[in-house]
Amino acid sequence: MKSTYSVIFYLKREKLKKDGTYPVMGRITVDGTQCQFSCKVNCSPDIWETKGGRATGKSIMARSVNMELDKIKARIDKYYKEIVDRDNFVTAEKVKNAFLGLEFRQHTLMTTYAQWIANYEKQVEGGLKAPKTLNKYNAVYKHVGDFLRFHYHVSDMALKEIEPSFISDFEIYLKAEKHFCHNTVNIYVKPIMMLMHRAHENGWVARYPFGEYKIGKAEVDKGFLTKDELQTLMNIPNLNAKRSLVRDLFVFCCFTGLSWIDLKNLKEENVVKNPVDGSLWIRTHRQKTGVAENVKLMPVPLIILKKYKGLCDDGHVFPVPAFQSGCLMLNTIAKMCGIQKHLTWHMSRHTMATVVCLANGMPLEVVSSVLGHKSIESTQIYARITQEKLGCEIDTLASKLAKIEQFVPNFGGVLE
Repeated sequence: MKSTYSVIFYLKREKLKKDGTYPVMGRITVDGTQCQFSCKVNCSPDIWETKGGRATGKSIMARSVNMELDKIKARIDKYYKEIVDRDNFVTAEKVKNAFLGLEFRQHTLMTTYAQWIANYEKQVEGGLKAPKTLNKYNAVYKHVGDFLRFHYHVSDMALKEIEPSFISDFEIYLKAEKHFCHNTVNIYVKPIMMLMHRAHENGWVARYPFGEYKIGKAEVDKGFLTKDELQTLMNIPNLNAKRSLVRDLFVFCCFTGLSWIDLKNLKEENVVKNPVDGSLWIRTHRQKTGVAENVKLMPVPLIILKKYKGLCDDGHVFPVPAFQSGCLMLNTIAKMCGIQKHLTWHMSRHTMATVVCLANGMPLEVVSSVLGHKSIESTQIYARITQEKLGCEIDTLASKLAKIEQFVPNFGGVLE
């Protein structure tokens, strides 16, 4: 909403000078609030027009006074426009302080976010943060800017102006205008909430505005390969060298739980021998979370590791292709296998958790450690019980119940 704004000039008649003139004062009005200031100009009451707020006539004094007042008005108008464009939070006092050189700049959303991204970039350059997370924050920055222009018709907004409705309006915008799914929206609103938390901690805003806001994560069916699909993928014949590499790397991840980026970063120094039994382990840290990942290599990944040993001369274990081309080739291989699912590289982790680990009785907390999760809650989204596993569990239960049937009274042949 555009603010009401005006600048007028008047004589301060209680301050009569020795030469018979009065000091000229200025008054800035913004949305009904006012601030006065001295123009450092004196004018005779004989030539002053109260209604117009200017000197009348063509005398030297009149021309001099009006010229100075025009300059003052032009400067004040300029500062007013700058504050509106920059902060979208304008008061008479802010305009006066800017004119007098005493401006206190309000912290604004886009400026604060840009500074935070700049600091994050330095951490990425130092290897402390993941580049993909930086890409996400940059995407959110763009969407917030688009939202401000779409919803508020401004390019930036003072942090003090952000109301509780801001975050819910941003959520609706992402869903209605950008057509993002619920979980993507959930990811995109969190940086803004985090930014406002920090603003409150730093004293830039009096309170955290989103205390009542809640957006839950929608349950998503994480895709994975079944045991038969994984077996088909492993046994497909007549693959050329490039497709064979992509297939082998995906299968390696299915039996180790490594993400694509951790597979790409895997070096020979990360494959270590257990001094107790001589088994090989992968000991590394996830780039996404920094959590330690310790995985004992089973027979299938051991075969793949041996197959590609020595092909890289830079210390890496595998010659991992570009992510996009690898995913495209992976889906080509899936079609050749008759697998109707759209495969993503992350499905290898889902397959590891579901088919390789949980379906074979590995406890959830152990799976969490293998996958390098910070919390077991992150692992629970992978916990899918296959029909085969469910059938085995029911058969085991039935065999246990059979042992106690002899102690159950005869309910009219119910158990017969």
